[in-house]
Amino acid sequence: MPGSTTPAGWYPDPSDPRFVRWWDGHAWTGNQAPRQMQYQPVIRPPRPQLSEQTPVYNPFIWVITLLPLVSVIFMLFWQPEFRMITTRQGTTTIDPFSIYTPAYFLLMGSSVVAYGLSVFFAYLDRQRLLKSGVERPFHWAWAFLSAIVYVIGRSVIVNKVAPKRGLWPIWATAAVFVISMVVAGIWTSNMMQSMYNQFGYSVTT
Repeated sequence: MPGSTTPAGWYPDPSDPRFVRWWDGHAWTGNQAPRQMQYQPVIRPPRPQLSEQTPVYNPFIWVITLLPLVSVIFMLFWQPEFRMITTRQGTTTIDPFSIYTPAYFLLMGSSVVAYGLSVFFAYLDRQRLLKSGVERPFHWAWAFLSAIVYVIGRSVIVNKVAPKRGLWPIWATAAVFVISMVVAGIWTSNMMQSMYNQFGYSVTT
């Protein structure tokens, strides 16, 4: 810097890059201080776009999307046979254990199996996306939280690298949810009616 018109200020010490030294505008001074490391944010480059010929769907994502329907089907076969019991106080009520039919355990088991399969197929789906050229696809471990979370995150990222594509799993998930709610509502209504018929009949007789 000697002979230059550099304004006064702190600059990297030419004798030791670990420090900065004060330049008074004409010469280096004896004032020295440790050089502070500046934070450099990591900027990831945007994901490259996929060609229109690259498929963005595969059997794994559709299995994840449609798996909840399995539990809906098993729910249709679960028809609790309510039994009446007399308590020690002499009152008649419904036996709470009467709901535990084989169909009930089949329903509960299918839900657990569907959860595990969702995580497994999310892993396979992510591997397929990587092979298709999708950089940093949505991580499969989000399926541990919920299959819906994985489907939404996966679809958003795929839509970024393949504009106007990749969102059908979200719409399919919404349709499955509506179907599940309708079936659950009908099933609950039928169950309540069955309870009323059995319980009401027992009371009146």
